[in-house]
Amino acid sequence: MQTQTQTNPVTDWAALGSRVLLASLFLWSGYSKLAYLGPNVGYMKAYGLPAAELLIWPALALELIAGAMLLLGWKTRWAALALVLFTIPATFIFHAYWSVPADQALNQQIHFVKNLAIVGGLLSVIAHGAGRFAIEQVEKVLPLRAAVQSAR
Repeated sequence: MQTQTQTNPVTDWAALGSRVLLASLFLWSGYSKLAYLGPNVGYMKAYGLPAAELLIWPALALELIAGAMLLLGWKTRWAALALVLFTIPATFIFHAYWSVPADQALNQQIHFVKNLAIVGGLLSVIAHGAGRFAIEQVEKVLPLRAAVQSAR
């Protein structure tokens, strides 16, 4: 027995909304790294990252490129996976609430848990895909359209 997936407007718009909101976080973060390069390198050095002047470039590129892919719905699962693999270590490096002074622990714990929720959202995108309003959907239709036209 073959099952067929049905879409409905709520699911379609929810998928788009989740992609837009998740992507906006990474696009803003990548832009901020670029716009405030010096302070961000200093922040990374304060957490003991070696070669922060070099590491910031792949970090901001990943956030901008994968964020744009997520926003547009192109290779969405791969973009979400890349962002998960980026977010998890960043969370443990920059929001290790268990190793900061007591007056900073609550703030870092909030950021830590927020990042885990973001990873959860990205995992949902990996599980369910981009949804109907995505470039991926257009790419699926184009070869079919070409095949129909050539059959005529």
